[in-house]
Amino acid sequence: MTPPIEPLPTRWALPSPDRADTDGIAGIGADLEPGTLLAAYRSGLFPMPIKRPPVIAWWSPDPRGVLPLDSLRVTRSLRASCHRYDVRIDTAFDEVIAACADPGRDHGWIDDEIRAAYRGLHRLGWAHSVEAWTPEGELAGGLYGVAIGGLFAGESMFHRRRDASKVALVHLVERLRAADYRVIDCQQATAHLASLGAREIPRQAFAQLLRESIQYPPSGESWRS
Repeated sequence: MTPPIEPLPTRWALPSPDRADTDGIAGIGADLEPGTLLAAYRSGLFPMPIKRPPVIAWWSPDPRGVLPLDSLRVTRSLRASCHRYDVRIDTAFDEVIAACADPGRDHGWIDDEIRAAYRGLHRLGWAHSVEAWTPEGELAGGLYGVAIGGLFAGESMFHRRRDASKVALVHLVERLRAADYRVIDCQQATAHLASLGAREIPRQAFAQLLRESIQYPPSGESWRS
């Protein structure tokens, strides 16, 4: 497995996650250069723009949503759906993030700046997509996120066909477990993610889990179709 390329370090002093306000915002500003993004993830922050005024905010919600790799709930119908799609890794990253950024989706937050930033991380080997394809070759759903050490930080997912994004998640969890990853950071345990096994933990518990995970290199191959 080719290791990801370490970018130049960030020129910014990022805020401590413990400084986050009640909304979960620890700071605003800086940039989305690869070194800045990786420094943020390694400290427990993630970026999401706020619109008034339009600026990048760095978030550290408390509690934090995580999906332990042994907690994924796979129903009988979802298991059957897993046989309806061909799952691939990193073959259509740009298409996946474009679908996740569809402005017609509710609560859309992925703008052109975010898309460009994660495409840059993908080129360096840090950001990955998991894609569910129909037998006819249609991209039916998928997800993308950032892998650091034994942590996968999930960013967004989408579907165009029934269960397609869930199938991508099932495949991701199976791959991460096989490679000895520790956890998926899903940032916020929405009702949808909670139905799949995500749960909330306190910020300090996440900080400890993060420290353990990013120092723990995977032992197996994860990012090859």
